Amino acid sequence: MAGIYDMAKELGAALAHTEEYQALKRASDAAEEERELVELRNEIGAIEAELEAHVRSGKEPTDDLKERYTAAVEKLQAMPAFQRVVAAQSNFEKVMYKVNETVAQGIEEGARSRIIISS
Repeated sequence: MAGIYDMAKELGAALAHTEEYQALKRASDAAEEERELVELRNEIGAIEAELEAHVRSGKEPTDDLKERYTAAVEKLQAMPAFQRVVAAQSNFEKVMYKVNETVAQGIEEGARSRIIISS
């Protein structure tokens, strides 16, 4: 069974070297360096905690709280650094989708095969 985990580790290393992952890492690192973006994400997190507290206590969140959340999210989504992260993440997810499809295909083909591979 260790062979499978070794192959999974190799796959992870190969994925880390793809252009899509490298672009995602660069975009994420750049976003973390952008003070306004980090502050806005922290503000959104605080507002989300307030919203959650309202919901847990069975109260409807105030209109002001909802509006603050909507405004903060819209501001975040309009930031170029955030847009770059989202685009890079989408591209990497496409790679992962293809990888998962290929793994599923390998499982199907392996299940039809009568050859048993020891682990």
